[in-house]
Amino acid sequence: MARGTAFVLGAAGSFGAATAQALIERGWRVRTLRRASGQSTGQPVHPSVEVHVGDAMQRSQVVEAARGCDVVVHGVNPPRYQGWRELALPMLGNAIAAAQAADARLVFPANVYVYGRDGGDRVAEDTAKRPDTVKGWIRLEMEEMIEQASSRGMRSLMVRAGDFFGSHASVNSWFSAAMVRPGRRAHAITYPGDLALGHAWAYLPDLGGTVAALLEREPDLGVAAHFNFGGHWLASGDLMIDAMRRAIGRAVAVRRLPWWLLRLASPVHPLSRELLEMRYLWQRPLRLDNRKLQAFLGSEPHTPLDAAVEQTLRGLGCLA
Repeated sequence: MARGTAFVLGAAGSFGAATAQALIERGWRVRTLRRASGQSTGQPVHPSVEVHVGDAMQRSQVVEAARGCDVVVHGVNPPRYQGWRELALPMLGNAIAAAQAADARLVFPANVYVYGRDGGDRVAEDTAKRPDTVKGWIRLEMEEMIEQASSRGMRSLMVRAGDFFGSHASVNSWFSAAMVRPGRRAHAITYPGDLALGHAWAYLPDLGGTVAALLEREPDLGVAAHFNFGGHWLASGDLMIDAMRRAIGRAVAVRRLPWWLLRLASPVHPLSRELLEMRYLWQRPLRLDNRKLQAFLGSEPHTPLDAAVEQTLRGLGCLA
């Protein structure tokens, strides 16, 4: 049964691909915007997705592509953490304009950057947001843009999650950008943080399924809906390492991320500089309280860790 039409910006990226897949499986029609042939980046979109040629930076093209849609999913992000203010804010502004023009609900993947070093070990939807990084302030500004649009009547859905992993994980994901090398058999694992500390992970198919399940409850969401996605809260890094070793089938070595090398490279290597800014999230535990989501849905979609890690490594081309 067709449930409606969703316009997914970034359907070839991490969150966008996972959400598009989940919506298609539940009977939605999905449409996306891709730049002209030869300019597109990311993975191929799902074959059932209706592709419109255009640019997420061009408001008129975004608004036109979203015409007649019930949902606008903002799943596009500047690659490698670069150009956030120049790219992320205008692209979100265009998605908001498209949702307003179509009278659609805007879906936005919120993250934990809005919580600084003093944010506490467990955060709920109403926990105060006090970022202390440049990207954290930009993400807070983006959330405020959505809240302001919702105060004027635009329906919105924000789902906050931890670090992405899954076969669609992009270069912005710590799992695929730091821990393993996509396309190469895993001979070692590089872990960014203290193995004794907990960390929040979001398996992308589960996150996409959560968004789809929430959208099926449209009449109950209200104007501005906000939920935390619990995902895989791992009380220590060893739990992720052990799951990866089981998937790989042997006890591969574990290396520590050379933060000192990133610091040396940061003056001339923009990605190193951007990664260093977010190191604090690997130096403290931060768990997302998902009790509100569980109460609303009854349960949160949850793939067992071993299956999620095995599927991720296989999709990234890291298994034999």
